[in-house]
Amino acid sequence: MIKLLALDLDGTLLNSKGKIPEANKIAIRSAEDQGVLVTIATGRRFRDALPVAAELEFNAPLITHNGALLKYAESLETVAASLLNYGTSLEILRVGKEFGGDALVSVDPHGKGTLMFDTVSDDNIPLQKYIIWSESLHGDDAQKSVIHVSSLADELTDNEVIHISFSGGCASMGEMADVLKTELGDTVTLLATIYPKLDFTLLDILPPNASKGHGVEKLAAINGLSSENVMVIGDNFNDLEMLEFAGTAVVMGNADRSLLERPEFYTTVSNDESGVAAAIDKFILNQENF
Repeated sequence: MIKLLALDLDGTLLNSKGKIPEANKIAIRSAEDQGVLVTIATGRRFRDALPVAAELEFNAPLITHNGALLKYAESLETVAASLLNYGTSLEILRVGKEFGGDALVSVDPHGKGTLMFDTVSDDNIPLQKYIIWSESLHGDDAQKSVIHVSSLADELTDNEVIHISFSGGCASMGEMADVLKTELGDTVTLLATIYPKLDFTLLDILPPNASKGHGVEKLAAINGLSSENVMVIGDNFNDLEMLEFAGTAVVMGNADRSLLERPEFYTTVSNDESGVAAAIDKFILNQENF
């Protein structure tokens, strides 16, 4: 029996306009009414996931930073956190910057979270857009949300680092990913979120024991649940580990074809067709809607 439902956010729970379809809201509430713990498992940092959490009032901790941080939205209680050590963080910055990348460093696991950056290249339009989006998302808290510093390396000594990311076009980020894998090996987890139609790739570098799969597994264990009690829904490559962990794994209709072709995964309709609601109806509420 499904007792825990973990939902990817962008491309899954949210439609292409970044909104939660009403059908998804109704289905989530119905699942919770049946005693299911429902949460999100997102690559977003905790602070960037809070607006969605506030809208839906999940009954379980959020799984954020691609599984590195489990934290309650209302109380800000930290349930579990995996952090990058100082030496590894320095090495990530060195390798990334030698490649010409602009780094984003996420810190503050015990609060709402802060994002720091020191340089943004003129041609790095995706990163410029992200910073503007993140600042606009948080209104009065924008100054605490995203901070421009003179040197990220200097800031590492006084901050606990949750994860470091680089973003840009698919080709350049693919090359950077290869370099990071070669230079850093198994000292980190490297996850790519790829949107070919937008020519945008986000590379997240996390502690070696962090992923959405690890995050979902931790939350299940805390609640005395096995993988057979877990259902997850996702659409991208950073969802793969949690899809492989869950007893019931559902891939969105808008996902990459390589995920849709995995025979062990169920499929639902797209995020613009309320695919989350359809999957909940079928597997939790026992209604055949797709």
